[in-house]
Amino acid sequence: MQGQTLPLSAPDKIRPPRLHYHDNALNRDIVSALSQLQQPFRPTPWLFNSHLQMALANMRGGKVERDYDHHDTLTMADGGHTALAWRGYRLPADTPTVVILHTIGGSPASMAELVRDVQAATGWRIALCVRRGHAGLPLPVPRINILGSTDDLREQLAVIRQRFPDSPLYAIGSSAGSGLLVRFLGEEGNASPFRASFAYCPGYNTDEAFEKAHPFYSRYIVKKLVQRFVEPHAEKIAHLPTLASLRKAESLAEFHRHMYEFSGYSSYEAYSQASNPMRVFDRITTPVMILNSEDDLICRIDNVTPYLDAMRSMPNVILVTTEKGSHCAHYEGWRARSWSGRLMGSYFLTMHKHSAA
Repeated sequence: MQGQTLPLSAPDKIRPPRLHYHDNALNRDIVSALSQLQQPFRPTPWLFNSHLQMALANMRGGKVERDYDHHDTLTMADGGHTALAWRGYRLPADTPTVVILHTIGGSPASMAELVRDVQAATGWRIALCVRRGHAGLPLPVPRINILGSTDDLREQLAVIRQRFPDSPLYAIGSSAGSGLLVRFLGEEGNASPFRASFAYCPGYNTDEAFEKAHPFYSRYIVKKLVQRFVEPHAEKIAHLPTLASLRKAESLAEFHRHMYEFSGYSSYEAYSQASNPMRVFDRITTPVMILNSEDDLICRIDNVTPYLDAMRSMPNVILVTTEKGSHCAHYEGWRARSWSGRLMGSYFLTMHKHSAA
């Protein structure tokens, strides 16, 4: 069946989001239930371009002691450390839990706004899965994957499910976290524990996406990655031939190309085979909504083009694109509230009703 695309409005007007999906009863029900998808996304007036939208998103963090009510540091099977940061930890045991996978340099502080927004929209428990080396976690095993490790995620999910066995699970991946989410969903297939998922501002093919990022932001992000993840552990990884290249990297693409040893792989090809989400995208069976902005400066909209036909043929995927919104921002109204956070919450509530029907 053909995928569906909402008609464009007149050229001088802001149009509703574009939608691409397989024409089936569930997808039609979901789309019709989400009023946000029928109306234009109107960015905050004083955030009048993609640079300002993204700048505010980067500025809005949180005070960890206020935004989370429980923390766990976890020891992985190989001795490495990850963490869980919870909001709504003491809600009734059968309250649904939204698992959030953070951005490329994310932490509980940087993800606090999204955590607050999603809980406000759903009333559910939130579990932020913190990756190795992030948020000051010690690195007893010198291994970091900027795209995330599905093996670590499985161990984190095992803890979540052990704590709350009666809690239905949903998932959000933000930016780089969306790559981890899609990779996990593809690897798990029908065994995925999530009832539904949301991929926010994905870059799709990680072998190519970093090449397209805006040069200024590419250099800025790489500088931060080197400061946070390479220099503090330089002594532990001094034996890696790629260390010098990581330190000298001037773009996200260059940094990514030399990250394979630090991530525990013998070659870039092995690293890509194990982490590129699009290598397993067609195996996903969990319902997933994907949101991209057409003015995204980091994950460019043309990254999605090679996969549009595949998405339209998959019965469980809905792609939403907006004219504006920048990268992981989507602020609306004079007070700059999150349009995307509302959409995530509404989508999950709708999917939860369908699963209970």
